[in-house]
Amino acid sequence: MKRIIIDVFGRVQGVFFRHNTQKVAQKLGLGGYVKNIFDGSVHIEAEGSQEKLEQLLEFAKKGPKFAYVERIEYKYENATSEFINFKCKF
Repeated sequence: MKRIIIDVFGRVQGVFFRHNTQKVAQKLGLGGYVKNIFDGSVHIEAEGSQEKLEQLLEFAKKGPKFAYVERIEYKYENATSEFINFKCKF
């Protein structure tokens, strides 16, 4: 089990980025959350297997249909097992 922290920049709010991230993460069986940040970016924290986290990262690099991802920052950490499921935070 690992944890990934992802910050996504670009046109990523108002394009269903959080909703689609939640759907992808739930399908992958990950725990964590996604939320909008006041600067217009999206913040994701997720825990699961390295393979599943890499799949989530690949989704975040492109986002949903109307998103435009300019850049992405991410890092891996040790899992804390604090998440039961994956949620959108407001």
